[in-house]
Order: sequence, then C-alpha cells, then structure tokens
Amino acid sequence: MNAPKIKHALPVSRAANFAVWYQEVIAAADMAEESGVRGCMVIRPWGFGIWERIQALMDARIKAAGVENCYFPLFIPLSYFAKEAEHVDGFAKEMAVVTHHRLIGDGKGGLTPDPDARLEEPLIVRPTSETVIGAAMSRWIQSWRDLPMLTNQWANVVRWEMRTRMFLRTSEFLWQEGHTAHADEGDARAETMRALEMYREFAETVLAMPVFAGEKPENERFPGAVATYSIEAMMQDGKALQAGTSHYLGTGFAESMNIRYQDKEGGHALAHTTSWGVSTRLIGGVIMTHGDDDGLQLPPAIAPQQVVIIPMLRDDDGDAAVLDYAKVLAGEVKALTALGEPVRVLVDTKATKAQTKRWDYVKKGAPIIVEVGPRDVASGNVAVIRRDALYKDDGKLNSSILPRTDFVGQVPALLESIQSNLFTEAAARRDAAIVPMADWKDVAAYFKGSEDAIKGWAQVNWARPTGAALDAVVEKLKTLKLTIRNAPLDYPTPSGSCVFTGSPAVETILIGRSY
Repeated sequence: MNAPKIKHALPVSRAANFAVWYQEVIAAADMAEESGVRGCMVIRPWGFGIWERIQALMDARIKAAGVENCYFPLFIPLSYFAKEAEHVDGFAKEMAVVTHHRLIGDGKGGLTPDPDARLEEPLIVRPTSETVIGAAMSRWIQSWRDLPMLTNQWANVVRWEMRTRMFLRTSEFLWQEGHTAHADEGDARAETMRALEMYREFAETVLAMPVFAGEKPENERFPGAVATYSIEAMMQDGKALQAGTSHYLGTGFAESMNIRYQDKEGGHALAHTTSWGVSTRLIGGVIMTHGDDDGLQLPPAIAPQQVVIIPMLRDDDGDAAVLDYAKVLAGEVKALTALGEPVRVLVDTKATKAQTKRWDYVKKGAPIIVEVGPRDVASGNVAVIRRDALYKDDGKLNSSILPRTDFVGQVPALLESIQSNLFTEAAARRDAAIVPMADWKDVAAYFKGSEDAIKGWAQVNWARPTGAALDAVVEKLKTLKLTIRNAPLDYPTPSGSCVFTGSPAVETILIGRSY
C-alpha cells in the first residue's frame, strides 16, 4: 500500500535540498533574518526566545558549579594577543580590527576615517576572551587563597567568516565563555571535564540532541590549548556539528599573561587555566536535529511557548465566549508544572485566520497547539495537535478532540513525552548512521561521491599519531572533505590496528563531514 501523499508546510523538503530547507525553516519559523551586514543576523523574537531559554537553563547549571558571571570589554588591545603567539595565529585571519575613533566628511557627501583620529594601538573586536580575562586574572590572583577563580560571561563575539550560514557560522554570534584558573593541573583538568559533562547533559536532556563527548585530535585543538574536548552531534543530513567545547590550557596562557600566585610554601607558581563555551550554534543544531518538512520542532524545554491556544473567532457575538474559554484554559495550564518549571502558555488573539495561525505555530515548532471554537465551548472540549505526531496514518492532520479537564490533566505528561520522543528518534537516526570500518579503503569507498550526499560517520581505530604522521592523515582526510570529530570518552579501548598508520590502536575515533 502506498504511503499517503502529504502537502507539507514548507516549499522544499530535507531530501530535496537540505541546505535550502534549513534556510526555509528559519524564515518560516520567524527565527532570524539578514541584517544588511554580511554574516550578521537579526534574531527575531521567536528565535531569541529559544536562545533565552537556552541561556537561562545553562546559566543555572553554570552557577550551580560555583562559577560567577562577569563581563569584559568588546574591544581588546592588539598587544594582549601578541603576548600569546600560538593563540593569535589561530584567530588572525578572523579578527576584525578598529584603527580609528572618529569619522569626518570626505567632501563628496560621504564619510571617511579621520587621519588625526588613528588609535595609538589597534583594538581587536572580541573573537574570544582568554587574553583580556587573563590580564584581569593576573591582577586578581595573588595568593593560593584566590584559587580556584571561576568566571563566565554571556557576550557576543566577532569572527570574520568567509562562508556564513545563520546560527551555524556567522561573523557575529552570541555565546557564553567560561574561564577558570586553578592551583594545579588536576583541579584544572577536573574543571575541564566538568564543563564537558555539563554540555553533554544539557544537549541530551534539554535540547534532546544526542552527542558524543570526547577529546579532539591534536590538529583540532583550540589555539594554545594542551587538550580540547567537544560534544559532537549528527545532523539529519549526516554531517557533524561541534556543539560545544572545553579546553585545558595548561600554564601557557598563565605564563604569557603573568597569572602567578604565591603558594602555601611562600614560593610563586603559574596558575593552570581552562576555557569552555557554547553559542547560538546550538539553535542551528536543534533545527537540523529535529526539524521536518513542516518546519521547526522544538523540544518543550526550550520552546518559548509550550502550549499555544488558538481561539477560532468568527467576528460575531460568540467570539467573547470563545476568548473567555481560551483564557480560562490558559490559566488552568499555567498553573501546571512540567519538566521542572511552570508550563509556558500563549493565547494567540491576533486578527488572523485560525488555520493560518495553526500552521504558523506548526512551522515555529510549538510542542502543543490547541484550537477552541464555539462547539468546544458548548461541549467543554478542546482540539489538540502534538507537533511531534502531526499526521495520522492516512496523512490527515492528527487533531484529537479531548474533554478540557482531561487535556489539562495530561499536559505535563504530553510535554515530557514529546521531549523524550524527540531524543529517542534523534538517537536512533544517529546510531543507525555510524558505520564501523576496519580499513581506509572502506572509509574512502563510503564517502566517495558528492559532498552533499547523505552519509553518516565512520567509526575507526586510532593510534594518536603526531607530527608529520598526523599531518599526513589530515591531508588524506581532506581529499574527501572529512575531519576527525572526536574520540568518544565512553568508547572502550579497541583491539586491532589504526586504519591510517597500522600501529596498535589506543582509542576509537569518529570521522565525518561537518558544518
């Protein structure tokens, strides 16, 4: 029997063109739009509402670990970066530079930098804050009693990207960056791993996005870091998204920024530092992990509105009763708790057709959409649509008629079910697309062909080569536009040989194409 033909809400499907589909979701869900500056975006209220949810839930986790929020300037003196050569080299091509502090008329009706207003020292528009925060720590940390110092800031950063895509790779983006200083390596490494686990737990329980937490190879380390760890998520097109990173920086930054402290014996020692962060890239990950051909699907934990109530108004005397009924229903739902928080409810009273509003919220990914009309008022019912179960087997819209009291009692369980269901589906897709391979020929054969062809990841043995041997591996991977994602921490030590060097394997790595 043929599957029913469904007319979906978006003009393009994931299968037809995943990149165009992604942009359509963002536009249809009113998440963001171009700003007039290449690589910069205007984040609209629904999109920013998602970020506010992410920010609030992540910030609670950060503070629960004893980390304090602060803020550092957007402009950083160039000399700060010059102190850490490896770090500045890693970001040099992406840095935006301010050289003047004033404009003057050019005599032709335009403006130009005033030659007399050139800055004595160029300022870098913040690409990351290790250097400026390191300079502050060098002032704040004097004694072992000042350690550990645990700081975080929520901010925007600028990295001048050549190829941009909204939420995934933009010239300006929003993020949090944690920066900590410790008395010894063990404590700093423990903090690095704590942040990594925080990101893993957040991705899976809040974003419903399954990830692998693991260590990046030497060539993928953050500039100046001793070790870099990441969480890696698989998108529906099989490409990888690095969704968060945590870095153990050793004492290199402390030495360049003079972060020293007097130890208990009266001597002086360098602090061990860490940095870790996630960004608005997480929103792109949510779109590509859960979105479908009708638009965005939001895990209830981050949905700006978890239940949207749409009064079906007819511009007649019965409208007042329908509105009152919708508002009473909203009050009943707001009094509930789901996923550890009060349920977020919106009654949409805009003067727009109910059908149009319904599909608007389908495209926005609202977890539960409720419609109420005069008949529902008379019978005490509601019409309920679950965004994660949009269609019946026959292809028709899956709208369930329930007594209002029954629906209200079910709301917490429905939201928790949707949250769980999205994770389960994403994990099943990901796990089915990870292919163990024992030979490079198998890897090359699997990824041969168009870069846009939907492929998963290769799981292979790895001997952790360094130097020239690692460089050779990287060049080999580049021929197929592949990268090593990470070595998952929860994978057991493998037996057998490295697929690249033939040396005894010491860990398992995941290889794929990425964003």
